[in-house]
Amino acid sequence: MKKTLLSICILISTVTFASAQLLPTFQLGIKGGLNFSSLKTDDNWFDKSSRTGYQAGLWARIGGAGFHFQPELYVTGKNAKATVNEGDAEVKMDFTSLDLPLLLGTRIGLGPIAARVQVGPVISFLIDKDNSIFDRLGDVGRTGSYKSQAIALTGGVGVDIMRLRADLRYEHGLSNLTKDGAESQKLNLWTIGIGYRLF
Repeated sequence: MKKTLLSICILISTVTFASAQLLPTFQLGIKGGLNFSSLKTDDNWFDKSSRTGYQAGLWARIGGAGFHFQPELYVTGKNAKATVNEGDAEVKMDFTSLDLPLLLGTRIGLGPIAARVQVGPVISFLIDKDNSIFDRLGDVGRTGSYKSQAIALTGGVGVDIMRLRADLRYEHGLSNLTKDGAESQKLNLWTIGIGYRLF
């Protein structure tokens, strides 16, 4: 009798745990971090180096069965420095964008501690154009008009510890930021973020 009751208890616990893993869950949190960005050109017509920027915003996670969808929304300050080969003119560029990463990922681990792998597109909207990277590069020539929207691909790893979230990602610019026949420029960056799950 005791063995039968024990077997029933184990079966119920297993079914309950499996069902909890399969049911979709929803999380919402805040996040802040640093980024290290640099510009890339096809023919390297300027020398560039990374500068430090910031990001702050919200994230959500909808998941189940080990996979999840994680949309995020950040205000991001991206900075870069370039020395143009023609005339050795140095330009420091600072601009602000509204970034929308749309990530797919998987969580490896059980309970309050787990690792994550995530990848997805990032859509950026420039919201500080007057003091942007685009306008300042125009001062040194070889640039035309610039777009107010860009698309990138990001991917990285993260860890969940209780309510805390930590991420390391690389973002590769896919969009040519210039238009009207100007020379191609793309923005790449590394990001380090710390988040907190509100619920």
